[in-house]
Amino acid sequence: MEKEGVRRGNVRRSCLATSAAQFWFNAAEFFPKKGVESGKGIYLTFFPQLECSFTRTIFRLHIMFSSFSHCLLLFFFLLFSLVLGDKAFTGTYGVNYGRIADNLPPPESVVTLLKAAKIKNIRIYDADHQVLRAFKGSGIEIVVGLGNEFLTGISVGEDRAMSWVKENVQQFLPGTKIRGIAVGNEILGGTDLQLWEVLLPAVKNVYNALKKLGLAKDVQVSSPHSEAVFANSFPPSSCTFKEDVLPYMKPLLQFFSQIGTPFFINAYPFLAYKNDPQHIDLNYALFQKSPGIYDAKTKLHYGNMFEAQVDAAYAALEKVGFDKMEVIVSETGWASHGDDNEAGATIKNARTYNLNLRKRLLKKKGTPYRPKKMVRAYIFALFNENLKSGPTSERNFGLFKADGSIAYDIGFTGLVPSSATSSSFLSFKGIGTSSVMAFTSLVAFLFVAL
Repeated sequence: MEKEGVRRGNVRRSCLATSAAQFWFNAAEFFPKKGVESGKGIYLTFFPQLECSFTRTIFRLHIMFSSFSHCLLLFFFLLFSLVLGDKAFTGTYGVNYGRIADNLPPPESVVTLLKAAKIKNIRIYDADHQVLRAFKGSGIEIVVGLGNEFLTGISVGEDRAMSWVKENVQQFLPGTKIRGIAVGNEILGGTDLQLWEVLLPAVKNVYNALKKLGLAKDVQVSSPHSEAVFANSFPPSSCTFKEDVLPYMKPLLQFFSQIGTPFFINAYPFLAYKNDPQHIDLNYALFQKSPGIYDAKTKLHYGNMFEAQVDAAYAALEKVGFDKMEVIVSETGWASHGDDNEAGATIKNARTYNLNLRKRLLKKKGTPYRPKKMVRAYIFALFNENLKSGPTSERNFGLFKADGSIAYDIGFTGLVPSSATSSSFLSFKGIGTSSVMAFTSLVAFLFVAL
């Protein structure tokens, strides 16, 4: 409704200015040598109602810029496409929609929640048909998951991969915007060595199935990793893959490089702090003011751990020959509750981390080591999940509670009222503001120039 209001409010002026500009181009063809005054006279003869200072300004500036008009129009369309392009595919801010719980809102209500929050990108850990049907027509882009339990079967033959893709992806397209398939989760570096062997064959079979169905250009194949694939990550420039992981990682990266898939990493400053609170500055982990760290090799300073973890992944990729591959954070978040031995798991810290992370991602900036590559991340998780095993923190990563209310305030609105306040935090209107401002400024400039 907000965009519609802007469009309606400017339609008269836009049409009038466009007609005037079109006439000037025609007049210029007939009077190429008569100078400014002749052109002005013709302009005002046909548009006497525009005889005002505003029109004279338009006229003078049009003369100045007319020789560049076509270049400006081309630039306008290219920039407009660029601004839309980021949002149409990956954006910078997404959320993981985990569902290991028995008390969550129905998927239809989740669609309402996400649209209200203007969250356009989500990941799920399976290909649940009820969820995929609920998201039909929502415009929300989804990465579905092919669970670890299916990898061995999928790896042995393309026919099984083809059946899975037809049943869980193809039949829901194009109504449901399935943009990717995550094949397995945190396989390399994990404890099941058999899955290490079958990961690449499974990935290839899924990709080949998509290719035969004509879907490979629209549905990306990936596989997210945990920090366990790295031998070390401090300082960021020293990061390397573990020796036992490399024989499996390098051919996987080679294939992903060929098909244009980024490197997906699950990066959690919370876990790093929880495991070593004596030596890690909490403020550094929470994007708050701190001394940070200095990487002597690259001579770069890091003010927060999140960016250091992303650049560590870039450094590891560079060392094995994949310096052009983009890094996307497939999971990151902070637990709001935990056991007594889980340092930092509080509502205050969770809110601080996720609020600051959201602000940081919406800036659409790169990292110290890769300043030209925007950081993209999926937050873990949408909901607290009461049936997850493990320590208490595992069940308390949600931005929202099971009833749809917010777990803490970072600017989102829940399905039901919450005790959390919404006084001074980032609002939905901040999303995309820079893009809108850039677009509006360029339109105003072209309006005057033409």
